[in-house]
Amino acid sequence: MATFLASSRRLPQSISKFLTGRQVVEKEKILVTCIRNRSGISVEPLKSRNLVLSSRPKDAGSPKSHTSGVCRNFHLSVTRWSEVRVVNTPPFAESVTEGDVRWEKAVGDQVAEDEVVGEIETDKTSLPVHAPAAGIIEELLVEDGTTVEAGTALFKIRITGEAPAKKPEAAAEKAPSAEPAVQPPPAQPAGSASGPIPSSPPPIPQPPRQPMSEVPTASLKPTPVTAPSGGIASKPPAGTRQEQRIKMTRIRLATATRLKDAQNKCAMLTTTQEIDMSNLMEIRKMHQEAFVKKHGIKLGFMSAFVKASASALIDQPVVNAVIDEKEIVYRDYVDISVAVATPKGLVVPVIRNVETMNFADIELAINELGKKARDGQLAIEDMDGGTFTISNGGVFGSLFGMPIINLPQSAILGMHAIFDRPVAVNGKVEIRPMMYAALTYDHRLIDGREAVTFLRKIKSAVENPIIHLLGL
Repeated sequence: MATFLASSRRLPQSISKFLTGRQVVEKEKILVTCIRNRSGISVEPLKSRNLVLSSRPKDAGSPKSHTSGVCRNFHLSVTRWSEVRVVNTPPFAESVTEGDVRWEKAVGDQVAEDEVVGEIETDKTSLPVHAPAAGIIEELLVEDGTTVEAGTALFKIRITGEAPAKKPEAAAEKAPSAEPAVQPPPAQPAGSASGPIPSSPPPIPQPPRQPMSEVPTASLKPTPVTAPSGGIASKPPAGTRQEQRIKMTRIRLATATRLKDAQNKCAMLTTTQEIDMSNLMEIRKMHQEAFVKKHGIKLGFMSAFVKASASALIDQPVVNAVIDEKEIVYRDYVDISVAVATPKGLVVPVIRNVETMNFADIELAINELGKKARDGQLAIEDMDGGTFTISNGGVFGSLFGMPIINLPQSAILGMHAIFDRPVAVNGKVEIRPMMYAALTYDHRLIDGREAVTFLRKIKSAVENPIIHLLGL
C-alpha cells in the first residue's frame, strides 16, 4: 500500500489509466491510497468526500500486466491543502526550560515554507519558529512577550501551498518629460517693473487687540513620545523630559546575573602587560593578500591571541582549570570562548580544541561564529562549555579595562586598541604600535606567579609569532 498526493490537474498517469468514474473538485488536492491486491489496483481517497474512484480489474489473460509494481515508487505525503495546522514550541536544550515569544508575523500574513514566523528568546540564544508549509497565519495562540515552555501551542496556519508573492523592485527613475520645462521669466532690473512707482510706503498693519491664545502658557504640556515595542524610542523633541521603560531581553538579564555572581563568588585580580604589535602587523601586511586568496577571509589579530592563549593554557594548566566544590578540575583540552556584542546582548560562542588549530582554522571558526551571532542563528551548542574567554574591547577603541570572569571559568583575557606610543627599544626611544592586555583571574585557584607567567607567555608569542612554528 502506498499513499500519494493527487489533484484534478496532476493525477499521475501510471494511476489515472487504471481509474474510471473520477469526480474531482477543481483545484482540490487530496491524499489517495493505492492498494495492489489479487483483484487488481484500487485507489481510495483518504478523508475526502469530493473524489469517487473505482478500480479496474486486472486482465486475466495477461499475466504480466502493467498493474504489477505500479505503486512501487510512490511515497507518503502528509500535506493536505486547506488544512489548519497548529505549530508548537520547538524543543529546548537540556539547560533551557522556557523562553519569551516575539512575533514577526501577524494574523492574515501569508508565509512561505520554512519562513520565520517568530522567535523564542531564551537565556542563551533565540530559537526561530518556522512555518511548516506555505500558507496563511490563521491565529496567534499566545501574545507577544508571553513566556512559554517546550510543546506549547503557538499559532495556527492554514496550508494553501502558495508562497507569498515577491515584492516588486523599486520603480526606476522617471524619464524626463518630453515637453520642455517651463523656464521662469527673467528677473526684471530694478526700476523697470510694470506700473508706476509708488510714492508713499504701504500702510502699517494694526496690532491685534485680542491675545492670540487665551490658554495659559503654564498649562501647556509637551506631547508624549511612545517607545516602540521592544526597541529604543525615537529621539524626543528638544526640551522634553521623557522616560521610557523597555523590558530587558532574557540574554541581557542572564548576562547581568552571571557577571554579578562572578563578582560575588570569585576573588578576582587583574594583571596587565604591554604588547608590541610591530612584528605581527608586518607579517599580516606581508601575507594578507596570499591569505585572502587561499582562504577567502582576512587575517586578523584575534587568531594570534587565540593561538597564543592556547599555548599558554597548555603551559600553565591551572589557568585552564576550574574549582568544583572542594575539588580542582584540570582539562587536557582548550576550548576558548570569544565574546561577541550583539544588539540583544553579549554572547560567547566557543572555539573547540584550539590547541590543534593553526591561524587559518581559527580565523575560519571566528568568522563562522561571528556571522551566526550577527544573524541571530547561534545554537545553544555553540555556546556551551569553554575553558577560557577572550574579550576584544579594542574594536570599540578601548584603551584599557579590566574584564570580568565568565563563570564557571577561572580567567579571562582582555584585548584593547592599538595606539602608537613612545617606548624604549635598546636604550632608544621609538614610536611603536602598542596594546595593553589584561588578564583577570580567580585568585582562589590561580596564584600571581602562574598568572604573570601565563600573560608573559602570550606577550612573547604575539610579539614573535615564529614561536608557534618552532613549538617554543
